[in-house]
Amino acid sequence: MASSPVEKPGNVLGGTQPLARYGGLNGNALLYAVVAIATCGFSLFGYDQGLMSGIIASKQFNTEFPATKQRDANDVHAGTVQGSVTSCYEVGCFIGALVAFFIGDKMGRRKMMFGGAVVMIIGTVISVTAFGPGDTSGRGNVGGFVQFIVGRVITGLGNGANTATIPSWVAETSKAHNRGFLICMEASTVAVGTVIAYWIDFGLSFVDSSVSWRFPIAMQILFALILIGGVAVLPESPRWLIAHGRSAEGLKVIAALDARSIDDPVSIADHKKIVDALAAQAAVKANKTRDLLKMGKQQHFRRALVGASTQLFQQIGGCNAVIYYSTVLFENQIGLETQLSLILGGVLSVVYMIFALTSFFLVEKVGRRKLFLWGTVGQAVSMFITFGCLLPGDAQSAKGAAFGLYFFIAWFGATWLPLPWLYPAELNSMAVRTQANAVSTMVNWIFNFTVVQVLPTMTASIGAYTFLFFGLINLVFLPFIYFFYPETTGRSLEELDVIFAHAHLTQRRPTLVAAELPKLSDHQIQEMTDRYDIHGGDNAEDPEAIGAPVNVTPDTTLPPVHPQDHAESGEATRVPTPTEGHVKPPQ
Repeated sequence: MASSPVEKPGNVLGGTQPLARYGGLNGNALLYAVVAIATCGFSLFGYDQGLMSGIIASKQFNTEFPATKQRDANDVHAGTVQGSVTSCYEVGCFIGALVAFFIGDKMGRRKMMFGGAVVMIIGTVISVTAFGPGDTSGRGNVGGFVQFIVGRVITGLGNGANTATIPSWVAETSKAHNRGFLICMEASTVAVGTVIAYWIDFGLSFVDSSVSWRFPIAMQILFALILIGGVAVLPESPRWLIAHGRSAEGLKVIAALDARSIDDPVSIADHKKIVDALAAQAAVKANKTRDLLKMGKQQHFRRALVGASTQLFQQIGGCNAVIYYSTVLFENQIGLETQLSLILGGVLSVVYMIFALTSFFLVEKVGRRKLFLWGTVGQAVSMFITFGCLLPGDAQSAKGAAFGLYFFIAWFGATWLPLPWLYPAELNSMAVRTQANAVSTMVNWIFNFTVVQVLPTMTASIGAYTFLFFGLINLVFLPFIYFFYPETTGRSLEELDVIFAHAHLTQRRPTLVAAELPKLSDHQIQEMTDRYDIHGGDNAEDPEAIGAPVNVTPDTTLPPVHPQDHAESGEATRVPTPTEGHVKPPQ
């Protein structure tokens, strides 16, 4: 799966060698290509969400698999079966994320995505070729129903591996100033996939055969093939390459992403900054799974918990009550006709997409923390509106519930849809980023499964009170976000290590430190990383163990912004800069 950049003559900027390229691209064009393939992977994720919303209660699918057909809105048994058929996909996704936890760092970002896409194709083929007990040709039986479920689990396994890997790939190939924009672009295309699926489902609902559900499911293969083609030619994460002994190739990726040559001083400086950080981490021989539980200056455990909590809150906030089952809710809870329910479900997906696309711009201008807080308030209000309008039980009041669902999906699309995929990827340290991201993704899928599984049973049993429950749950999020979610906007990945170490040493909340600490220069980051010994081992976190003085107040003053400011004292930075002369690239 390794690919090397093709170097072509061109403007060499600060170096003497030709510019590095991948697939003929470099600079922003290469970065946008990475993001485009990442968005394809997440569109596939969104496609499945919209897919089952239009299929699970359709006449043709219910005919093929009679166990999924509800007799009425209060049919708890059939509702539970619908939940199981839909949520089994999330079981596969959880297993896929678990696989990424154990082998993702060894395989690398590209190989994990390639393998995930191949597994998704296999699972899709298994589902599409299933013939259930209601098949009119007589080929089907109950085994076909089991085959369909198995195929969805396998498809989910591939998707779980992809969603655990793609955010890290994008985070590690982008810069601090546009990382939020790019990862939000990638994550927000979940809504694009949902729109495509909703309207394909609606169009094929007029086809009176199993093609109406087989074709939409088979369409997943197209997304997977695009993902395979993209990762075959695009570069691996430079941080992953350097961490795994492929330093020269890592430099080439850095140079290509900056549209520079491999001997350009800027590329070399960026490369050495990553090398130094990774070398310090590698000097501590430890188990990465164990490191995930570490606190101290590195705060791995705290950061992993905060990152995982975003995925937990996203799922139990009620998003899948709207996304997976919107057409069912319109028909069963609000009492609309099937055709109108499908149309309204499609319109809801368009609203979802429009507001998701606004997150591209909001995330850097407004910031992660404010979007989390405002999004939570908006979701809670939406659920209360839906509950209040469904409570009277008459058709006229129930129409207001439709507005509540639309209002919810607008808030969710603009805030809680992309943020849980961005935040853990940038919050966690490189030393445990693969494992921490996999944990947060596993949390996403296990609670995604839980909500999708129980929702049909909840709506059939307690009706409108389902939405009261989700509204109250959203209110519970607010204090956690306020006290534990630091602002990460505009911070480099290495800078966040400094923020958490600084918070630990000064015994203050990271939220306060992130709000007060100015944006750090590369020199300040390196100086504070060395001063705090951020990447030191267990002994570094226990000074008494090595005979060092204890209860000594650490020097937490900010170092000078630029290395030349040390000139009078004779100090020098270990990070080479473009002004320090030509430095040979690693061989």
